[in-house]
Amino acid sequence: MSKKQNNVAATQVVRQKINIDADNAILGRLSSEVAKYLLEGYAVNILNCEKAIISGKKHSILKEYRVMQQIHTHTNPRRGPFHPKRPDRLVRRTVRGMLPWKKPRGKQAYHRLLTYIGVPEEFTKSEIIKPKFADANKLTSKRVTIGELCKEFGWKE
Repeated sequence: MSKKQNNVAATQVVRQKINIDADNAILGRLSSEVAKYLLEGYAVNILNCEKAIISGKKHSILKEYRVMQQIHTHTNPRRGPFHPKRPDRLVRRTVRGMLPWKKPRGKQAYHRLLTYIGVPEEFTKSEIIKPKFADANKLTSKRVTIGELCKEFGWKE
């Protein structure tokens, strides 16, 4: 078996499922930690996506996301790029930014990721872990939750 086939076979084996609670977690740190788990072969479920946090002043974060939302092609605006407005899709997209998306290994890892708004009943009895380095309790600066950010752009709960 060649080296490339061996690596592909190793990444196709899903080790186990990990449930991560995004409540009061800093989005960028959460995303990088989840990306590491995905690249190691784990299947990851992120719960409470609307409660993840972006640090900074609310008006500056909203301004930055408004500029991003206005990016489109001038010849045909319906062609995209399209930007997520739901919290679970926004968190999923930030995790994708941490993965080597253009390589098969990154795409396989991305397909093992599931994101949820709230905690579905199927996960209430299973073990839910908090991310190690993404805890925002030590954060002294201002913050905005993903839910608040998405409500500004038209997400309806």
